[in-house]
Amino acid sequence: MKKIGQIIAEKQFPDRPKNLFTEFQVYGVYLAESLNDTKHYSLYIKLAKQHDRAILEEALSYAKGYISAKSKAKVFMWKLTSLKNDQKVSTQDL
Repeated sequence: MKKIGQIIAEKQFPDRPKNLFTEFQVYGVYLAESLNDTKHYSLYIKLAKQHDRAILEEALSYAKGYISAKSKAKVFMWKLTSLKNDQKVSTQDL
C-alpha cells in the first residue's frame, strides 16, 4: 500500500526518475522541478554532480527571484555561467 504523499508526488511529476540513490541525484531533480524544467532531469543531475553546491544555490536563488522571466531555466543557466566565469577570473588573479 502506497502512502498518500507518494501517490500525489507520482501524479504531480509522472516523468520523475524513480531510482534516486545518491544525494546529487536528488538535488538535481530538485533543481529541475524548482525551475519547471522537468524535461531535462539528466542535465541538472549532471550539474549537481560536477559543480559546487554554493554556486548552484546562488544561481537558483537568482533564477527564482527573477519574476518576469519566461524561462527560469535559461536565467539559471546564464547566471551559472556568469558565476563560473567569475570564479575562474578570481582564481587566475591569485
